Amino acid sequence: MRINPALCIRCRGEYNLCGLSYCPVLAELHAKYTLKNIINKEHIDGSSPPSVFVGRIGYPRVNIYPATPPVHGDTSNLEDPRAWLNMGLEDFLSSRLLLIRGSMRVRIEDARNPSRILHDIQVMALSSNSVDSELMLERPVSGRYVLDEHSPPFGPSSPLQKLRINSLPPPPRIIDKVHSDTDLSATEAIWTLYKHGIDVHHISKLLSVGTLGIGKRRRLVPTRWSITAVDKQVSDKMLSEVRDYPLISEYRVYVRSIKDNTFIGILTPHTWLYEWAEAWWPGSTWNLWSGDTVLELDYEGYWGRDDYPSIGGCYYAARIAALEALRSMHRQAAVILWREIYPGFNLPIGVWWVRENIRAMFNGSYEKFYDLRDALSYTAKFLRLPIGKWVSRSYVIRVLTKQSSLTNWLSGG
Repeated sequence: MRINPALCIRCRGEYNLCGLSYCPVLAELHAKYTLKNIINKEHIDGSSPPSVFVGRIGYPRVNIYPATPPVHGDTSNLEDPRAWLNMGLEDFLSSRLLLIRGSMRVRIEDARNPSRILHDIQVMALSSNSVDSELMLERPVSGRYVLDEHSPPFGPSSPLQKLRINSLPPPPRIIDKVHSDTDLSATEAIWTLYKHGIDVHHISKLLSVGTLGIGKRRRLVPTRWSITAVDKQVSDKMLSEVRDYPLISEYRVYVRSIKDNTFIGILTPHTWLYEWAEAWWPGSTWNLWSGDTVLELDYEGYWGRDDYPSIGGCYYAARIAALEALRSMHRQAAVILWREIYPGFNLPIGVWWVRENIRAMFNGSYEKFYDLRDALSYTAKFLRLPIGKWVSRSYVIRVLTKQSSLTNWLSGG
């Protein structure tokens, strides 16, 4: 996206005159200022949150990247999605890009019999507190960053020569117990950790570095796969409980607007159905060059689905947040989740953005209705895309109505 330089001079990061949800000048300056003494260096000394990324290129041989920022102290907010949600996008970007990565090529099965460096990476990942560590790199780090649709951003990297751990806080007892149990399946391990309050972000990291599951089956899992796997497995487990709950007694509409995004949640008095839909405006992340708004939707019925949704990992990131809400209510519902993404939001920053915003939305207030038409009329006030277009694509509404009268009503027929 080309920005008129005159707008930057007038705006100075305060008014978003360029139309973006963040100030790219501030984000780049923050990162460059902190990294200016790091670029072209081969030794990185700091406190890892801890952080690690496992790539997928070349699978089943992959690159694993332990990461640390060039600062000491409590850096846990660099791996805390709930903290990220309260940051400005430029602050989030600049802080995540401080995570300097050392890369090492490994086989996925090396998780079962790790080298010294891989073992240290696994041990670091078990901790939920910052780990003082040093990365000795084969050559100076470059200025190349990582922006990914599934995982949060990472800073530049260089091949890893040596990893030194200077302090290692003990892991939470439940993590140590599950990691040590080599007879526990990965699915059981994931659910056990979740039940004990370990967030899915940390669980996905443990799965990714091969520290969960039956010993002889443990392996490294690319980060983007582990994130979706944990979201899916935890939400599948919750769904088996939610199906036994009584239905909610009314229609509930939740709305959350934030940084050129609008999230809509509609809970309806019906057995479990679910849909996740996204409408991307021209100029947004995945619709930069089209002249039309693109609406994508995927869904499932009462028994869920066996295939991977075409809409990607956000489907399960939103699903787990919806099922957490229903589980806390001890109620069952058919769930409609819609998201509009407007021009200016053009960053691939990871599915955590969807998960945490849907969580926040369901923790907020809602409006109650006893008629679907009234609920949709209220919802229409917050959407830029005509409500008729949403309804015409909605799987859940089609099942709920089983007739055309609602669509005719919305279109004025």
